[in-house]
Amino acid sequence: MTESPERPEPPAPPFASHPDLVLRTLGGSVIAASDESFAAKENLVNPWPPAFSPGTFGAKGQEYDGWETARRRPDASGELGHDWAIVRLGLPGVIRGIVLDTAWFTGNFPPYASVEAYGADGRHPSPAELAAADWTEVVPLSLLKGDAVHAFPVDAARRFTHVRLNIHPDGGVARLRVHGEPVPDPRLLDGLTVDLAALENGARVVECSDMFYSAPDHMLFPGTARNQSEGWETARRRGPGHDWAIVRLAAPGVIRLAEFDTTHLKFNAPAAVALAGIDARTGDPGDPGAWHELLGRTRVQPDGRHRFRLPAAREVTHVRLDVHPDGGLSRLRLLGDLSDGGTRLLTDRWNALAGGRGEGERAPSPGGFTTR
Repeated sequence: MTESPERPEPPAPPFASHPDLVLRTLGGSVIAASDESFAAKENLVNPWPPAFSPGTFGAKGQEYDGWETARRRPDASGELGHDWAIVRLGLPGVIRGIVLDTAWFTGNFPPYASVEAYGADGRHPSPAELAAADWTEVVPLSLLKGDAVHAFPVDAARRFTHVRLNIHPDGGVARLRVHGEPVPDPRLLDGLTVDLAALENGARVVECSDMFYSAPDHMLFPGTARNQSEGWETARRRGPGHDWAIVRLAAPGVIRLAEFDTTHLKFNAPAAVALAGIDARTGDPGDPGAWHELLGRTRVQPDGRHRFRLPAAREVTHVRLDVHPDGGLSRLRLLGDLSDGGTRLLTDRWNALAGGRGEGERAPSPGGFTTR
């Protein structure tokens, strides 16, 4: 098979610092499409960059790593219509920007596209129910180019669970990316032991010492990493000191158990880890003396899960993960309880976003307690 040609990566738009809510590895799924004659709709949310092997022809023509529909023709009434795909977000949340990538589609890309969004409150609607839903336009009908990345900022202060990509009239799109801020349903977290460091619950890495090989948010993903690229890994440290990452928890709470997973990191795991916490509502994360120890420096092994119960701890909003001297983790889990204040913050945010806000109003900061 011919290797995929080189394709330069364009600069990432500012909103791409937010996680891709529709990513397959986060639970995203393309649940319905008007047509997928040439290439499967599921390719839209593949986590890897679009690939292309010229001269690979199957029964339906050249194979593409994307979604491609048949050529449309006017119906009996003369209407041409357009194609569409409905996508369930893996992480429901506030959408900050959308990327449409027509990689490798040069003579068969759609000339125009638009995107709509919908928020289903606590339900799991069928494709038929979604088709009849009241959708909100978040990207108006816009001009597309072939083999190009198109970035569209979104300003809609709502919590959404689904998006609908409309292409006019037909053609192929390689990838759909929906960047934003996860907004968890507090009714599913209140009163339970939860992972306060889970991306799907609203946690984020807000600062780190190094992300040479991969982004630190990866270690907050659900499930088990399939390989070492799906975690956080730093460069080899040649000088003094150690690497670290600061995690803003889903909401203020008390951590009862910490899990450090080095699965697949066989020769690049840290020698030891440590954990510190702070309540950023009363302390300054920029002050080293404001942090308190949750877990002292503790040895870990390559390619395995390490779980430690923490002593009776104080309420925290952020944790600092220290890895000595460098290396990586595939996953970090911090199991504990939301505090009363944490539950209130999540509930207030849910009430503000699940029902929608006025046009042009901005969503509040994630969790309501971000300081950095």
